Amino acid sequence: MAPAPDVARTTVPAPAPPPRRTRSRAERWMTVVFLAPTVIGMGVFTVLPILASVVLAFFQWDIISAPEFVGLRNFTELVTDRTVRVSFLNTIVFVVVAVALQLSLAMTLAVLVQGKMPSWLRLFFRSTFFFPLILSAASVSIFMRYMFNEQFGVVNWLLTNVGLPAVPWLTTTTGASLVVVLVYVWQNFGFTFLILLGGIASIPKELYEAADLDGAKGWSKFRNVTLPLVSPTLLVASVTAIITALQVFDQPYVLTRGGPGDSTRSAVMVVYQTAFQQLEFGKASAIGLVLMVLIMLVTLAQFRLSRRYVHYQ
Repeated sequence: MAPAPDVARTTVPAPAPPPRRTRSRAERWMTVVFLAPTVIGMGVFTVLPILASVVLAFFQWDIISAPEFVGLRNFTELVTDRTVRVSFLNTIVFVVVAVALQLSLAMTLAVLVQGKMPSWLRLFFRSTFFFPLILSAASVSIFMRYMFNEQFGVVNWLLTNVGLPAVPWLTTTTGASLVVVLVYVWQNFGFTFLILLGGIASIPKELYEAADLDGAKGWSKFRNVTLPLVSPTLLVASVTAIITALQVFDQPYVLTRGGPGDSTRSAVMVVYQTAFQQLEFGKASAIGLVLMVLIMLVTLAQFRLSRRYVHYQ
């Protein structure tokens, strides 16, 4: 039988890529129109004030007379100014206590709420814990100032009804500092709670089932499963909480005006008082610039430490 003739191989050319679509002039102008308000707003209300504050930190200006260049004098005066030193120390102590309490409370409640409970009850707790955050910090502080009043406050009324002595909450150093921390944490932990709740909800249930098969219970399951997998979310929550706490103003200003003495005076309060009460805008800008550098350094340190303690799936 004769062999079959060779069939010539034919190659099918690859399909040509679709033509690249070019944006029309109208689309480009539409993009500019939509982006312009945001870009202009950020430039006018964020970038320009920051640049102006940096420049003003090297001048002495009382808004009445012309600015006078003084070089680094505003910064050197901060070292010898007791009020500034105490305010920064108060702010650092406040951040350590308030953020630790805020994160631990938010984490505990997030774990409990994400546990076995009806969906309507979970929704109720989410709304309840987040509700204080939508309130004005000044209005909440005014309300709490009456609550903790030594003479007619509800807190002392409850204490006296159970046979305990009234506490001078806002007129002693310890009491005022405690009230400021409690009011701040009560109003701000809801945001941290929602962030951590979302992080815990994203953990695969199969990991918890595997931990149950291995005999892990309670704290062991939290330490070995929940905490490592929620660590990226915890990093975001801690960075946000620390940055916000370093800028605390409303609660100490409304509750105690920084007193008694300087025990609750924060760095932002000193910026406000130096600028708008003492009319030393150059010195206030220097304080604000130091605070900004402190926030940047703390945030950088957090991200550096996160390389060791944060675990990504």
